[in-house]
Amino acid sequence: MSRTSTITERAFDAVADTDRTGGLNEFQQDAEPGNFFRHAASLSMTKTADGLNDPKLVLSWLLTSLGAPAFWIGLLVPVREAGALLPQLFTAPRIHAMERRKWAWAGGSAVQGLAALGTVWAGLSLDGTAAGITIVALLGILALARSVCSVSYKDILGKTVGKTRRGTVTGLASSLSSAAVIAFALVLMTGVGDRFTVVVAAIALAGALWLIAAALFSTLKEGKSDTKKPEAPFRAALEQLSLLKTAPELRLFILSRGLLVGTALAPPFLVVMASDAGQEAFQQLGALVLASSAAAFLSSYVWGRLADRSSRQVLILSGIAGGAALALAVVFDLSGLMGTVWAAPLVLFGLMLAYNGVRQGRSTYLVDMGPSDKRAEYTAVSNTVIGVILLASGLFGAVAANFGAVWTVALFAAMSFAGAATAFRLSEVQAD
Repeated sequence: MSRTSTITERAFDAVADTDRTGGLNEFQQDAEPGNFFRHAASLSMTKTADGLNDPKLVLSWLLTSLGAPAFWIGLLVPVREAGALLPQLFTAPRIHAMERRKWAWAGGSAVQGLAALGTVWAGLSLDGTAAGITIVALLGILALARSVCSVSYKDILGKTVGKTRRGTVTGLASSLSSAAVIAFALVLMTGVGDRFTVVVAAIALAGALWLIAAALFSTLKEGKSDTKKPEAPFRAALEQLSLLKTAPELRLFILSRGLLVGTALAPPFLVVMASDAGQEAFQQLGALVLASSAAAFLSSYVWGRLADRSSRQVLILSGIAGGAALALAVVFDLSGLMGTVWAAPLVLFGLMLAYNGVRQGRSTYLVDMGPSDKRAEYTAVSNTVIGVILLASGLFGAVAANFGAVWTVALFAAMSFAGAATAFRLSEVQAD
């Protein structure tokens, strides 16, 4: 690349593989160093906000402390996960019709920030059922905004960051954000300050970070995209779903990704296993946050660099690692070791290492696999199918209720190994 050597460009050369153009045009090549760090900074802020506003841990604790019924607490994770994925099939055509799609991401981030600040208001003003209804509704709005960010981001990343740097920038952002969430986890575990005040302040900080990220991302130098008039939403959705028939590589990728969802769904069941074995569930809450953040901090950048070389191999390795960690949990439970102070954190740490590999591998693979004019559609179809799978994730809770959490974890382990085996059949999309 013919560029004057600025501080930004030297830093870019230091942290990323810049030997190849990565398929960018001349305008985007010149803008890439600055765009790389805009991506890294914006993503690190939104990923930190995700950790501070985590529905599995933080919002569940908040609703419990506000006396909300269990029904509303149980809706948090399904609303957050499925709400962020299912609408993408309908929003993708509209976003694909935009010349500059950074505005979709920036708008989605801003709405997430406002929803988080609304949660702070609800936590300070409401309690009981009213708090449950309001916070779940705000989480639904946040999830819809997140879906806009998700379906637009892969295409923006593909346009503004070269093919050999995409995993690096997302991995760098994950590692930076993890340091902040580790600090939050330590505060939770040490009990510094009033816990309710700490949690509400963390959610307020999350809202501010989403708003700042929106402002920063709006400065991204994004060239115009080729556009076409969007079709009627349902017709467009049906046409996009036809990719499952015409794109066998996408179909195989979705199968592998679907089998690997166990790495994301397993942590709450590990907490149940530890609690059943005699440890306090509340203690495991802090350990879960710490294990997740520490694993992301240590591994995300490494996984990202590996994904730029072969995202297929990252999916294989992380699937095997996730299956091994979950199988170890089953062994610990059956042998009576799960009640020890070190067993659950060890398993959680190993599982989160694998989970971050799955996230980096699937994200990079999807961007590099999809044709430049089909990235939004590939992303929407993949996320919609996974959203349906997550909606059905209540079946795993039924298995745990009837047969015990250990059998649910064993099922997740088998799924992870199967996901790795399926990923083995994928093509090497970084080979070109």
